[in-house]
Amino acid sequence: MSHDVGGGESRRVIVTGANGQLATAIIAAFRDCEIAAVTRSMLDVTDHAAVARVVAETRPSLIINCTAFNDVDGAEDRPLDALAVNAFALRSLARAAEAVGAVLVHYSTDFVIHTESDRPHEEDVRPAPRSTYAVSKLLGEWFALAAPGAFVLRVESLFGSPAAWTGRRGTLDRIVEGLEQGRDVRVFTDRIVSPSYIHDVAAATRHLVTTGAEPGLYHCVNAGHASWHEVAREAAAILRVEPKLVPITVDAIPLKAPRPRYCALSTRKLVATGFPMPSWRDALRRWLGARAAVT
Repeated sequence: MSHDVGGGESRRVIVTGANGQLATAIIAAFRDCEIAAVTRSMLDVTDHAAVARVVAETRPSLIINCTAFNDVDGAEDRPLDALAVNAFALRSLARAAEAVGAVLVHYSTDFVIHTESDRPHEEDVRPAPRSTYAVSKLLGEWFALAAPGAFVLRVESLFGSPAAWTGRRGTLDRIVEGLEQGRDVRVFTDRIVSPSYIHDVAAATRHLVTTGAEPGLYHCVNAGHASWHEVAREAAAILRVEPKLVPITVDAIPLKAPRPRYCALSTRKLVATGFPMPSWRDALRRWLGARAAVT
């Protein structure tokens, strides 16, 4: 795809995993294009022949993959499923994209890094995956980037779904729901994160594929970073509720898959393309304002 969403076939976009929360924002961001919104029931991305057939028939100029196996602990028990969806499906999508001359966009995760630091990680940090999930996502990055002109965007702690959302819920969804209901909310004090607002991620995606930005790996999170405890306190302040926060540490919770503690990502490379990501605080205010408006 030339970085253009002009007329004719150049407007055709396949969005996989179309029922997910990120995909809903992607579809909205590309609403002026001809969208083929593909759900998991419509296309098994682990079926190489099916992927090749659907892409060949649709002939898109852009494929945005929002399908993922996101059960971090579950991946330890189901490694083949995680690898099939997060890794080998990307090999199929990359080959199909190349066959029709489409640009492939894929989303990865901060979990591939798992490296202690005192400053936000940049794209050239050496990957150090320590879980099956993280390994599967790193392999997916490599397979996706094998496609000419592909973009891989590392996101983290996605949020932005409406209050009535019935799909998979992220950490921030659960924190906010607990705050609103006045329940005790357990939050990590030693996990430093850069949350990603789905609508900002979608806007950044559109920017990259339409402005001639250099293809490759980008960190695509909201600017800044904080502990989950700090994020929860900010959410409580916006909601004007008295939080019942229960501080916990990573070591205090028995988890099958290890979690990286320092997950802050730098967006300097994305900013250099002309797209500064808003701060996570600004994004949180916008989300909670929109969320309240539809409840």
